Amino acid sequence: MTTIATTTTTTATSAAATIATEVLSRLEGAWNRADGAAFGAVYQPGASFVTVQGQHAQDAEAIGAGHAGIFATIYARSVNTMELVSARELADGVVLAVSRNTLQVPAGPLAGTHQAMSTSILVRDPDGGWSVAATHNTLIGR
Repeated sequence: MTTIATTTTTTATSAAATIATEVLSRLEGAWNRADGAAFGAVYQPGASFVTVQGQHAQDAEAIGAGHAGIFATIYARSVNTMELVSARELADGVVLAVSRNTLQVPAGPLAGTHQAMSTSILVRDPDGGWSVAATHNTLIGR
């Protein structure tokens, strides 16, 4: 079972933090199972994703395919821990979430521990669930 450590700021409401934690848990679980399709499925069909290298993927399928590619290569067997930093409701059905992501890569050219800050816009789906409309990642320098 994946556990998300939550450190919410005063801007986080309990509802927004609960929503963000659930979405982060789905992303973290998909990453740690190396399941690109499941990772992409957390995103809306027209979602936007900016990587730590500044690459831009558009739509859930491309986000999933891109992650499947890195799970099979540079981030093979990696473990990602996503810690909620803050969450707040921007409007009804829209949550802004910021997380600190710690990636442990066991081997290869990117072996080691890396951290990034991630900002995501979460939106309520018609079925009442939540998905990601946009994510932007920034690598934390060493």
